[in-house]
Amino acid sequence: MRMRRGMAIAVVAGGGAATTMLVGLVTNAVSEESHWPSWLGWMQGHPWLSFAMLGVVLVGLSALLAALADVGTPESGPEPLVRPDDGAGTPGAALVLRSLPRDTAAFTNRSEELSRLVSSVEVAQGTGESLPVHVIDGMPGVGKTTFAVHAGHVLAHRFPDGQLFVNLNGHTPGRSPVQATDALASLLAATGVPAQRIPVGDDVGVVAQARAAMWRSRLADKKALLILDNAASYRQLEPLLPGGIGCLVLVTSRKRLAAHEEVVLAVEALPRDHAISLFTQLSRRPAESFEGDVLDDLVRLCGYLPLGVSLLAARLRHHPTWSAEDLRARLLVAQDRLGEMRAGERAVASTFGLSYQDLPPERQRFFRRLGFCPGTDIDAYVGAALDSVSVADARRHLDALYDDHLIDENPGSRYRLHDLLRDYARGLAGEGDGMDHAQAVQRVCTYYLTALADANRHLARGVVAAAPPPPDSSGAPVSVEVPALRTRADALGWLESERANVLACMEQADSLALHSMVIRLAAAMAPFLRQAGPWDQAAGLHRAAAEAARRIGDRQALADALAELGVVRRFMARYSEAAQNLNEAVAEYEAVGDQRGRARALNQVGIVWYMTADNEAAALAQTEALAIHRDLGDRLGQANALADLGMTRRQTSRFDEAVRTQTEALTLYRELGDRYGEANSLRDLGVVHRLMGDYALAAQRHREAYDIYRELDDRVHQAYALNEMGVVRRLTGDLEGARAAHDQALEYYTELGDQYGRANSIRHLGVLERRAGRPTEAVGTQEEALAIYRDLGSRGGEAASLGELGAARGAAGDGEGAVVALGRSLEILRELGDRCGEAEVLNHWGTLLGSTGEPDEARVHFSEALRLAREIRCPLEEARALEGIGRCQLAAGERGRADGLLRQAMAVYRRLGVAEAVGELERLLAAQAG
Repeated sequence: MRMRRGMAIAVVAGGGAATTMLVGLVTNAVSEESHWPSWLGWMQGHPWLSFAMLGVVLVGLSALLAALADVGTPESGPEPLVRPDDGAGTPGAALVLRSLPRDTAAFTNRSEELSRLVSSVEVAQGTGESLPVHVIDGMPGVGKTTFAVHAGHVLAHRFPDGQLFVNLNGHTPGRSPVQATDALASLLAATGVPAQRIPVGDDVGVVAQARAAMWRSRLADKKALLILDNAASYRQLEPLLPGGIGCLVLVTSRKRLAAHEEVVLAVEALPRDHAISLFTQLSRRPAESFEGDVLDDLVRLCGYLPLGVSLLAARLRHHPTWSAEDLRARLLVAQDRLGEMRAGERAVASTFGLSYQDLPPERQRFFRRLGFCPGTDIDAYVGAALDSVSVADARRHLDALYDDHLIDENPGSRYRLHDLLRDYARGLAGEGDGMDHAQAVQRVCTYYLTALADANRHLARGVVAAAPPPPDSSGAPVSVEVPALRTRADALGWLESERANVLACMEQADSLALHSMVIRLAAAMAPFLRQAGPWDQAAGLHRAAAEAARRIGDRQALADALAELGVVRRFMARYSEAAQNLNEAVAEYEAVGDQRGRARALNQVGIVWYMTADNEAAALAQTEALAIHRDLGDRLGQANALADLGMTRRQTSRFDEAVRTQTEALTLYRELGDRYGEANSLRDLGVVHRLMGDYALAAQRHREAYDIYRELDDRVHQAYALNEMGVVRRLTGDLEGARAAHDQALEYYTELGDQYGRANSIRHLGVLERRAGRPTEAVGTQEEALAIYRDLGSRGGEAASLGELGAARGAAGDGEGAVVALGRSLEILRELGDRCGEAEVLNHWGTLLGSTGEPDEARVHFSEALRLAREIRCPLEEARALEGIGRCQLAAGERGRADGLLRQAMAVYRRLGVAEAVGELERLLAAQAG
C-alpha cells in the first residue's frame, strides 16, 4: 500500500513538473521573439491545441489527487479509545491503543472453542445486549493465554476502540498477584489518562472504587477488548470490568472463577490429531517419516499439552540427527526423574528437562538465573546484570532461548517466562554456581540503581543523583551496562516502561529483607514518581523505605524517606499528614546532623503551611531554611527558601518585602540557570505587581513565566500562569481573553488531576459570570470552588471563594446568604493576615449594604477598606473604596464631597488602566453635573 501511494505521489509530482513546463510553453506559445527547437516548435505552432493538452493534464492530476485523498482518508467511525500522542500530553503518560502480544504462527486448531466465542460475541452484538465476561480456564500449559491472544486478534476488527492485555500474575512464582488498584492505574495510563489525574489516596478501597469509576467512564461508549491474563480470583478482576455493553472481556485463570453472567470456555488438552498436527508442524518433519506408534507416544507423553508438544518438537527440529525413537527414550528417562509432580505438570516438565539439557552450559546458567528475575518481563540489560555478562551476550542467550521455546517474546525486544518455566528454572537453582534468590535480586536492583542514576540527570530541578550501587560481596565496585538515555524524553520513556519491574524488585527486596536495596530504590524512583505518579503508589514506596530504614536503624535514610513521603502527600493535598511527615524528617535530620536535609525539609513544610495559609508558621520555616542554606553556601537552597518566603509575604499583603525577596530569588535562579525557579519567581512577581496596581508589568511577568513553562513542557505550571494572566485581563477589561485563559487552565488542571488548581480556575470563572450579569450562574460556580477548597483544607482558597460567593449572592438578591458568606470570609482573612483580601471583601460588603438601602453602614465598610488599602498600597481596592464612599455620599445628598471622592477614584482607575470603571464614573459625574 505504501509503495503504491508513493508511486502515485511520484506521478503527481512528475505531472506537476510537466504541467509547470506546459504552462510556461503555452504562455509563450504566441511569442515571436523566440523559436523553440525540435518537437517544442510544433507546440509553438499549434498554441490552441497545446492549451487543450494542458487542460487534459490538469483534469487527470485532479482525479489522481482525489483518489489519493480517498485512500488516505479513513471511513468515519467511532472516536478511538486513545488518540495518537501529539506531543502535547504530559511526559510519562503511556498511550497504548493496541497492546495484545503477538499472535503465534503455529496456533493449534481450537476451532470448537473459537467458534463458541465468536458466536457468543456475534449474538450479543447483533441483539445489542451486554457482552458477557468470557472465562477461559484450564490447567497450566494447556494454552489458555495463547488461545485468548489468538481470539483477540481474530476479533480485533469488532473492537476498533482498542485491545488491551494485562497480566495479573495470579500464579506467577515469586510474584504477588497484581492489586486491582495498580492494574487500574496501568489501564487508565494505557488509555491516555495522565498519571497525575489518576485518583490517589491512602484508603485502598476508596481509591479502587474511584479508579474503577474512571475506567468505566473511559469505556462507557467504546467497543474495546480487554484480556485479563492469569487471574487469581474474581475479586481481583471485578474492579477491572468495564461497565458498558460494548466491551468484551476475556479472562484466563487456572481456577474456576465465580463471575456473574459469565461464559466459561474450558480449554483442555489437545485432541490427539491436533497434538500430532502441531508436533509435525513445529518439528518440520512429515508425519509419514515417523515409524509405528512413536508419534502417538510422543504427544501422549507430553500430556497433549501445547506447551509440552511445542518444546518437544523444537528439540527434534534442532537435532536433525535424532530419530523420533531417540527422542522418546530421552523423554521417558526425564519423566522418571519427575515422579513427584502432578501428572499434567510432570508431562510438561519432562519436556523442559529435555530442552534444558540440550543447552550449552553457559546458557543453562543464564536460564536458571532468569527464574529469579523479579520483574514482569526481561530485556537484554536485565539479563546481562543477572548473569554478569555483556548485553550482547545476554541478547544472544535470550534470542536462543526464544528459538528453543523456553521464553516468550513481548513487544519492545522484551521476553517473559511462562509461569511453569519460571518455576522449573527456580527448581534448578541448586545446579551449577548455586546463586540464590537474594543474590539474583541484588544484581537486578544494582542494575536499576545504576540506570536510575543516569535517568535522574534529566529529571526535575535540584534532584540529587542516586547513590552509587553497592559493591559486590568481594567489596569490588559493580559495573553494569545501562541503556543510553540522552534526553529527558528518553529517561521518561524508559522509566515508564520499567516502572512495574522496579516496583517488583522493591517488593522482592523487601520480602528478602534486603532493606538497603529498598531504601536506595525508593530514593532513586522518587524524582520520577513525584511528577509521573500515581502519588498513592509513590507514597507506598516511601512508606516501605521508611519502614526498612527503621528496621536497620538508619536514621539518615529514615529522614530521606519521610521527607519524600511528605512531599508526595502535599501533592495529594493531604496537608496534615504531609506536615507530620516533614516535621518528623526535620527531627531526624537534626538527630543525624544533616543540616542540608533539615533545611530542605523545612522548606517543604513551609510550603505546606503556605498552602493551608498558616502564614506565620510558613514564614518561620522558610526563614530558618534560608539561614541554614546561607551558612552552607547552598545557593539553590537559598533561592528556593527566598522564593517561598516571598509568596508568604505576598499572601500577608507585605508587597514591598515580597518584591524584594522574590527578586533576590530570581537573581539567584538566573545565575544558576534554573529555569523552573526563574519561571516560578516571575509568576509570583507578576501577582505582586498586579496587587500593587502595575498591570502592564504583571502581564509581562506572567507571559515570561508562561513561555518558560511551555519550554519546559510543564502543563501544571502553565495552567497557574494562565490563571494569573486571566486575572490581569479581567481587571483591564478584556473579559473574553480572561475567560479563554481560565478555560484553558481549567482544562489542564482537570486533565492533570490538580484539584487546587481546578478550584482556582473555577473561582475566577465565577467572577467573570458575575461581571457578565449572570449572578445565579456565578453563585453555582463559586459554591463548586468552595467545596473543593474545603475538601483540600485550603483556608486561603475558602476565604477567597466565600468573598466572591457573597458578592454573587448579593447580586442575585440573596442578601442574607451574602452576609453569611462575606462574614465568614472576613473571619478567615483576618486570621490569616491577608489584608488585601480583607479590603476586597469589605468593599463587596459595602456594595451589598449600599444596594439594600443602608448607606451609613456601607460607608463604614468602605472606609475600613480604604484604610487597609492605603496601608498596604493596594490601589485597586483603594479606588473601589473611594468610589463606594462617593456613591454613599451621593445617596445622602452630599454632592460636593461625593464629586471629589469619585474623581479621586477615577484618577486611580485611570492610572491602573481600568477603562470600564473610568467610563462608568465619567458617565455618573456627567449625569450629576447635568
